[in-house]
Order: sequence, then structure tokens, then C-alpha cells
Amino acid sequence: MALALSEKINSYQKLVGQSKPKVAGRLTRVIGLTLEAVGCQAAVGSHCKVETDSGYIDAEVVGFEGEKIYLMPSEEVTGILPGAKVIPASIQQKITFSMSLLGRVLDARGQPIDGLGRISDANEPSYQSKKLNPLNRKPIKQPLDVGIKAINSILTVGMGQRIGLFAGSGVGKSVLLGMMTRGTAADVIVVGLIGERGREVKEFIDEILGEEGRQRAVVIAAPADNAPLMRLKGCETALSVAEYFRDQGLNVLLLVDSITRYAQAQREIALAVGEPPATKGYPPSVFAKLPALVERAGNGGDGQGSITAFFTVLSEGDDMQDPIADASRAILDGHIVLSRDLADQGHYPAIDIAKSISRVMPAVTSEEHQMQARIVKQLYSSYQNSKDLISIGAYTKGSDAIVDAAIKLKPKMDKFLQQGMSDVINYDDCLNLLASVTSSMRA
Repeated sequence: MALALSEKINSYQKLVGQSKPKVAGRLTRVIGLTLEAVGCQAAVGSHCKVETDSGYIDAEVVGFEGEKIYLMPSEEVTGILPGAKVIPASIQQKITFSMSLLGRVLDARGQPIDGLGRISDANEPSYQSKKLNPLNRKPIKQPLDVGIKAINSILTVGMGQRIGLFAGSGVGKSVLLGMMTRGTAADVIVVGLIGERGREVKEFIDEILGEEGRQRAVVIAAPADNAPLMRLKGCETALSVAEYFRDQGLNVLLLVDSITRYAQAQREIALAVGEPPATKGYPPSVFAKLPALVERAGNGGDGQGSITAFFTVLSEGDDMQDPIADASRAILDGHIVLSRDLADQGHYPAIDIAKSISRVMPAVTSEEHQMQARIVKQLYSSYQNSKDLISIGAYTKGSDAIVDAAIKLKPKMDKFLQQGMSDVINYDDCLNLLASVTSSMRA
């Protein structure tokens, strides 16, 4: 009786364990970046192998309509013939999570591309990040030292904050990120280079990040020549790696350059499968994905660390009202604006403190520190507003006491806000320098 029952259980387990056979479909149409196939069943988000004249390429299911499924290839589409086989893939390549990720360079799938072999010591082969309950997150109460005077003193960043770095092209975003990697007090640095030129990826790793910064960093690279799907996955992989280290109890600095390229990749995919554009050519799914991505960063719960995230936002033509820039400002905990005018004057880092703000600064700094930062911002802003009058000699001394003080302290403020590319100024020294600038106003 017991033997018969055991056999029944075994046969039932075998039946349950059997999966449906993978039925191959065929391609019916190729439109731009999108492949259409019929004859196979695959869920949205799953992968398929598509036959070409030189083997098989990987593609992800991004949508369906009736019996048709839409696929987005993860590599260049060449050699595809009409009626090519489409086979649902049963095994997906997963990221190897371990402390051995430190010092490595990965592609969008999380696989090493630095020629140093596979990732070893996989102590968390089945690690899966979990969505955090917002009520379980620890509050932001501690400042994070990033080694940059203008940020530490005027735009203080809290451990677990999500902040945007807004700038046009060529004003020093990548250099500023590199300065943070060398000067930060975080335990681990995760860098996502999304949609950058291939040359810039190598330059960032070798010259800006450097050997010292690379020791405690993980770089995920999805250059501009990657398929939109890979640029999208690259950003999400960077968040997954950061979440892994946070769940180990470490404090992580996450640098994503740039979230605009992530949004553009999603736009390309959405438009290719027929989603209608809504805001200046961006479909609604773009604005749904942005907060979902950003909310993965931040403080963890009890026993977990934190992810302090800097997302660079590319403002095309320095337009701060760009849809992505506008949406990012609403979901981030502050923004740092890099000014092209300051960069043209040789003022680096080109941070415009008058247009920048850290929303968590009051929670992580003393009242005295906040007062000193307000004084410098007020003087800086007053000078910028009267700059044209001052430069042509039309301003009369004594017309405005604040402008008079701003003119007097302008050299000191400029010296304080500027910093060499290789200089690292710790948090306490930044506060002392800030105090010396404000005290000279009273002298």
C-alpha cells in the first residue's frame, strides 16, 4: 500500500516537473529594430533564439498582438532570412553575485568584459533583490562625504539620497563622477556607463576612475553602439549589483551616466512595438519606468546598507525643461546643475550652486552649517543677477549691501568653489573652509 502510494507521488512529481516542449516558431516580418514571429508561445520578458545564416542571436519578447509576438534583438540584426526559426530559450544567463565583482568591468548582462576571467567565489548564486517596503527603509540621517567642496558644504548629500546631475554635453559630468569615486567615503562604488561612446568607457576606467578607484568599484558598460535593449538592461544591471552590496550591509555609491540614455532606449523600444508618443516624442512607458528605477536606490532596512545614487541627466541644448529632466527633478531628492557658462570660464567643477539644491540637507547638517551655506548661495546668486551691470561698470557701490558684499567676496567664493581634478577634500575640511568664507564677510 505504502509502495503504491510512493509510486503515485513520484509519478505525479515527474508530471508536474515536466515543462511544455519548446515549439519553434518562424519570423514573418522585420521592421527596423523589431522582429515579428508566429507559431511559438513566449511570455513578455522571456528570451528566444533567432536563426541567422551565421548561427543564432538572442532576442527578448517585448510585446504581442494576437498570435504574433514582437522581439527586440540584443545584438546587431544581420543575416536573418524570411521564415527563420524562433526558439524560446529555457535557460537565461544570470549575473554571478559575489564580492569578487569588485574591480571588474561587466557588460549589460552582467558578464565580464575585462579579460580577467569569470567571476569567482559565487557565494550568492541564487540572489534575487526584493522590493523594499517604504516603511521599512531607514531614514536619511547621515551625510556622505564625496570629497568635493561645493557638494560637501553647499549641497550636502545624505547617505541613501537619490540626486540628479543635470548638464549638457561637454561640461565635466564624467570628470565630476570620477572625482566622487576617488573621494567618497562609501564602501563600494557601482558605475553604470549607459549610452556613452566606447572611447569614453575606456578613458573613464583607465584615467578618470584610476587604479585606486577601481579597487572598490564595479563598472557596468553598455556603450552607444549597443542595441536599445542592452542599454536598458545595462542600467538595470547596475541597480541590481548595487542592491546586492547594499543587502550585504555595505554603503554603496551608485553613479549612472546617464538616465537620459536609459529613457531614450525605452523610447526606441516602445515606439518600435507601436506605443504612441505622448510628451515630446516620449511614450508613457518611459515615465513609468523612471520612478521604478530610481526607487530601487536609497536606504535599506535593518541589517542592510544604503545606496546613494547620482543619476546624470543630459539636458539637450542646456534645456532644463526637457521632458526627462523635468520628470527626473520630480522623483529625485535634489539636483546639481552644471553650468556651461562656468565651464567656458574655466571654473571647475562647473556647479551652479544657485540653481542646485539638496532636499535632504536640512536632515543631515547642523543649523549653523545650513546658515553658512545659505549666506554663500545668497551672495553667489546676487552677484550672478548683477553680473552684467558690474561687468560694464554700471553698478554703483552702496546701491545694495548684499551685492557689495558679493563683489568683495567674489574671489574667495570662486577659490572655494573650484577644485582640481585630483584633489580630495574631506567633509570636515570643507566645513572649515566654508566657515572661513562666511566669517570674512563679517570682517
